[in-house]
Amino acid sequence: MNADEFRDYMLGFIFYKYLSERMHLYANEILKEDGILYEQVNEDTTNGQEILEAVKEEAIEHLGYFLKPSELFGALVARGKGNGTSKFILDDLTTILRHIEQSTMGTESEDDFDNLFEDLDLTSSKLGKTESAKNELIVKVLTHLNAIDFGIEDTESDILGDAYEYLIGQFASGAGKKAGEFYTPQQVSTILAKIVTMDKEKLRNVYDPTCGSGSLLLRVAREMKSELEFYGQEMNRTTYNLARMNMILHGVHYRNFDIKQEDTLEHPQHSEMRFEAVVANPPFSAKWSANPLLMSDDRFSQYGKLAPSSKADFAFIQHMIHQLADNGTMAVVMPHGVLFRGAAEGHIRKYLIEDKNYLDAVIGLPANIFYGTSIPTCILVFKKCREMDDNILFIDSSQHFEKVKNQNFLRNEDIERIVNTYSSRETIDKYSYAATLDEVRENDYNLNIPRYVDTFEEEEPVDLEAVSDELKALESDMEVTDNTIADFCRQLNISTPF
Repeated sequence: MNADEFRDYMLGFIFYKYLSERMHLYANEILKEDGILYEQVNEDTTNGQEILEAVKEEAIEHLGYFLKPSELFGALVARGKGNGTSKFILDDLTTILRHIEQSTMGTESEDDFDNLFEDLDLTSSKLGKTESAKNELIVKVLTHLNAIDFGIEDTESDILGDAYEYLIGQFASGAGKKAGEFYTPQQVSTILAKIVTMDKEKLRNVYDPTCGSGSLLLRVAREMKSELEFYGQEMNRTTYNLARMNMILHGVHYRNFDIKQEDTLEHPQHSEMRFEAVVANPPFSAKWSANPLLMSDDRFSQYGKLAPSSKADFAFIQHMIHQLADNGTMAVVMPHGVLFRGAAEGHIRKYLIEDKNYLDAVIGLPANIFYGTSIPTCILVFKKCREMDDNILFIDSSQHFEKVKNQNFLRNEDIERIVNTYSSRETIDKYSYAATLDEVRENDYNLNIPRYVDTFEEEEPVDLEAVSDELKALESDMEVTDNTIADFCRQLNISTPF
């Protein structure tokens, strides 16, 4: 099977083990006073069923889901390895995964667990030709996973969350073009997260309208000490499931995240809300409807024009600005075309700078740092209430990176330099420049970075006298060589080639 199919199985199983271990720990905590362990509860007795009912009520409230002792990961693996041979557990596994989803029905967490395991197809012939071959493989994988200590009782570290992020990143680099759909490279998400959290003690919420696997949202949380609420929207169903799993795996309580599956531009799900931090890495120059009816939509109406149907870049920017709170910061990754393309895009760009004065900074990134595309990209930073509202900062970091195989990477010092320069807004030769609004006006609102940051390296002057002497020396060398060849030709009694 290919990498993204394998991903769905592996991440699904890891997620099941995580839910199981959290359930186990939580149930043992509840039953500690009674002096019994969760796995000792007999599910077939009246007393056992009463205990399970009480545990279920607490678990649904605190964890958002419920698993019986027989449905725990370890118990299933033990059944699968009965007497040292593989016993048939595929039907059991299918039932357990369905039960996890069903346990949340009619509760607050229903939306967060609904169809969460739908991409885990245990009937696929890719797992094996026969049912027993499929079963043997699954038992082998689950047994291997069972031996790994996820260390989830250690609240200080987040081994599993980090491992999950790492795996998503690995699958992204292996999946090439498709990877951009669900993963923003960690170096880029770190820059976005540091910018939107800069100088903020607390953040109430963070929003990503194209949230992919949710990594960007979680990266913002890492920059903050306090708890915050996560909001996101994702169009791709598989990626949407990945995002919900990623949230839960990082210990985000089901009440603290709201990820929706829908087309953000056509059917926004959080349009009444405003967010203090807005981050995104939307699909570059995607097609969208650009339906004229959207001109009456609050997100687009004030601009007088819609982004072209062939390039939704500015539609995403308009949508995000609409969702941005007055005291918020927004950072979005875009292709360079948004900096200089004309027509409707030029009109929207001018409106954002001249009429609204929302654009705070333009940061040029190296080419080839995203999976599946080698085009150079930039980060645009917007604020509705700017502290330095008489200039726009331009940073050219396009030449500051490390090349690893066929991918470019931003090193820690590159990230730090971008963030520190954004914070200080200083002009650094061949790297950054704070352009006044008049300068941007003179350039007809064209934001192409080389217009503002001069990275031209002057060539050393050429010493024509030395070049002339070299040419004379070459002439005499050639004469010696020609004489030698002519002598050989005479000895061989053949005509010379010149």
